[in-house]
Amino acid sequence: MNAPVRPDETLRAALAGLLDGLPPRQASQAVERLIASYRGATPTDAPILRDRADVAAYAAYRMPATFEAVRSAMEAFADAAPEWVPGDHVDVGGGTGAAAWAVSATWDGERPVTVVDWAEPALDLGREIAAANPALKDVRWQRSRIGAALTLESTDLVTVSYVLNELTAPDRTALVDAAAAAAQAVVIVEPGTPDGYARVIEARDRLITAGFHIAAPCPHSAACPIAPGTDWCHFSARVSRSSLHRQVKGGSLAYEDEKFSYVAAARFPVAPAPSRVVRRPQIRKGQVLLDLCETEPSLRRTTVTKRHGDLYKAARDADWGDAWPPSGSGPTSPPSA
Repeated sequence: MNAPVRPDETLRAALAGLLDGLPPRQASQAVERLIASYRGATPTDAPILRDRADVAAYAAYRMPATFEAVRSAMEAFADAAPEWVPGDHVDVGGGTGAAAWAVSATWDGERPVTVVDWAEPALDLGREIAAANPALKDVRWQRSRIGAALTLESTDLVTVSYVLNELTAPDRTALVDAAAAAAQAVVIVEPGTPDGYARVIEARDRLITAGFHIAAPCPHSAACPIAPGTDWCHFSARVSRSSLHRQVKGGSLAYEDEKFSYVAAARFPVAPAPSRVVRRPQIRKGQVLLDLCETEPSLRRTTVTKRHGDLYKAARDADWGDAWPPSGSGPTSPPSA
């Protein structure tokens, strides 16, 4: 029996022919402009993705990384709400549909999906790429300005990924409030930068005020224990890079690490992780150092050594962003000496 094809492999295959016929210089120029926008350029009154060349460059440059970041956030959300499956999904600012792919990779089955974006070329290409994914047969690609004028119908899940950085402060507020009013669950993903984290925290506060419970990454719905301006909470997702991806972005490595910040919240009860690994674990001889965000809330470093047995084995396998301890492995902290 053949193994099922993974969604990320299907996505890479669907992206493979996008730059056929597009001059390399034109693709490179589009990528450079998109990188500037991704890093937080001042919002404009024109769509960032203007034409087919822009969208093809965007899809090659950003779509695999966006997919992996959103899928990581979705998996953390699903762990906190294991009995819940979204019946429908609205992806705001979804462009070519990476978040729709991530949702379909997290929960089996088809569901009605609406991808809302201002850029018609992105929606057109998203529709074309989605034809390769059987789970995305029921997708409506809707052109609409994102911001204060946007209205959302009631839905189970709203995703907003890599969008808030493109909006003015009033439009960001309006979008988060609209998502909170429409959805049973909201997942917001931003670049893993200090500014991206600040936007996520603003959205998190508004969702809590609207009555949502934080499912991930935080193990609590209290204030973030990070003192403003001293640090920022972010995570990392490993992205496999196709030859096409390497051609567009440059470099020769077969992978890259996508840094992102996120919040996943729900109106219904959730069971967040007892604590979460918020930095890459430091593996040393006979011990593992874990930086944890805990329920209290607080930030704490714990050291797990060989004498802690199975907990030590789990710590060696732990990754940045994981819940801690792994399910069924006992208390958050190692036993006292």
